Amino acid sequence: MKCLYCGCLESKVIDSRTSEDGETIRRRRECLECGKRFSTYEKVEGVSLAVIKKDGSRQPFDRNKLIMGLMRACEKRPIGIKQLEKVVDSVENKIYEMQRREITSEEIGDLILTRLRDIDAVAYVRFASVYREFKDIQSFFDELQSIINDNTVID
Repeated sequence: MKCLYCGCLESKVIDSRTSEDGETIRRRRECLECGKRFSTYEKVEGVSLAVIKKDGSRQPFDRNKLIMGLMRACEKRPIGIKQLEKVVDSVENKIYEMQRREITSEEIGDLILTRLRDIDAVAYVRFASVYREFKDIQSFFDELQSIINDNTVID
């Protein structure tokens, strides 16, 4: 594994731990060249999954894109990265449970919104405004009204 600090390709594993869900192994490594430590994560490679975009094009599923989108929606909100990773883990697991090779970006957006709505209403509206591409103030207002009428939203 390449060292983040000096680029050396030689390191030794000094500690390994399995994640709570048992699907990831975190390894602490020490570079044999500079002696600095860093972490790596090992995960079983899943079936390749294509995302069908709104324009009909396809691209590989990328969980990092989901995390980055959620981070933008949750900017300046009291939501930690661990919580966002749990959302993406949940969505990713749901997608693989469907046992499909392709999924639309709309389906992924709906899965994200379902989970985000229970976490933070402001982040939900931010994500929905980009994902649903509100065309006018009325469609934005309708979405806000549905949140106000839903008593399951956590402040």
